[in-house]
Amino acid sequence: MNELNTKDLRQNKVIAFIGAGNMAAALAEGMINKGFHAQHLFMSDPSNDRLATMQKSLGINTSNSNAVVAEKADVIVLAVKPQIMPAILSELKPFLQDSNKVVISIAAGITIESLENGLGSQTAIVRCMPNTPALVQTGATGLFANAQVSSLQKNLAEEILQAVGIVVWLEKEQQLDAVTALSGSGPAYYFLVMEAMIIAGEAMGLTHDTAKKLTLQTALGAAKMAINSDVDPAELRRRVTSPGGTTEQAIQSLEKNQLVAVFGEALTAAKQRSEELGQE
Repeated sequence: MNELNTKDLRQNKVIAFIGAGNMAAALAEGMINKGFHAQHLFMSDPSNDRLATMQKSLGINTSNSNAVVAEKADVIVLAVKPQIMPAILSELKPFLQDSNKVVISIAAGITIESLENGLGSQTAIVRCMPNTPALVQTGATGLFANAQVSSLQKNLAEEILQAVGIVVWLEKEQQLDAVTALSGSGPAYYFLVMEAMIIAGEAMGLTHDTAKKLTLQTALGAAKMAINSDVDPAELRRRVTSPGGTTEQAIQSLEKNQLVAVFGEALTAAKQRSEELGQE
């Protein structure tokens, strides 16, 4: 996508968020920071207090009516809880008949088939699986588009989700279950590792505050090194593991306890649960 097209997408398209939760707020803030006009962003929610906060902090348009914001929009972002999705789809369906609007869903477990059943089979739909680091503009999102989504609409969806991190397009919708297991649930795995390292640090005589500071900074540094490096994490690990040194002793202990297999089982369990939730 060239610079001119990108600028046009940011300036001329109207984006409506159905739901004013944390993820919608993060997306709207990220989009404004990336050059989208606040006056082209609309957000609906039942909570007047929440809408007032969004209007005051971001300067976007707000309404209690999903219909009002949907009618104005080129893009409708569904940022509501899965349990209320059927009612939302029924409310929005009249505004999507014979239109060029695209719907982006960030609701976990709601399949393209379910969205098409609720909105109409000809609706252009992009299903996304973001993760919670999107709340601090460092998210990772998997996207899948149905056959009705045009190239321009895919570019626009990409622009919106890139406002809070990186995006990857998937060839099959089923791959979203793997994305859910890997990056969707992934932050919790790293939090657990951090928790374990802090506990170990305390057990070795450090204060909780010291162990926490060292653990979190080490996690940040390792991630930045991996992102900025031209080699994969396995090679980075080898480079910091001196023969006969302290790191080698720790790595050997982790390998002895089959860390790779443990993570494999954990992610497989998460993927299977994601598949089950989609069927439900």
